[in-house]
Amino acid sequence: MDKNKKLQKKRLRRRQHVRNKLRGTAEQPRMCINRTLKHFSCQVVDDLSGKTLVSASTRDKAVRSDVSVGGNCDAAAVIGKAIAEKASAAGIKRVRLDRGHNKYHGRVQAFAEAAREGGLEF
Repeated sequence: MDKNKKLQKKRLRRRQHVRNKLRGTAEQPRMCINRTLKHFSCQVVDDLSGKTLVSASTRDKAVRSDVSVGGNCDAAAVIGKAIAEKASAAGIKRVRLDRGHNKYHGRVQAFAEAAREGGLEF
């Protein structure tokens, strides 16, 4: 099997393993992370209604001025603060962190710590 296909298969398995344990509700929605080489984004999702409640990304015009490079820990921390502000404005205090297939270190950890400092509880 091709190496990239094998890696993708492992990522999908890890993602499903994490997601099976997490279901977002109206009281405690799921906060899912998307991490690429150039950008970092996050969505707060209510799985019961199937709607995105709040989102933030390094591609947003409001955040783009604060971030010079979108694919580093500093950018992830800025997104963590932005999502915490938007969530508190929407009345969301508790969320479930869905890190997908990403390990909890580096950019994901910087994002989570900044979101906690902003007032979100995991």
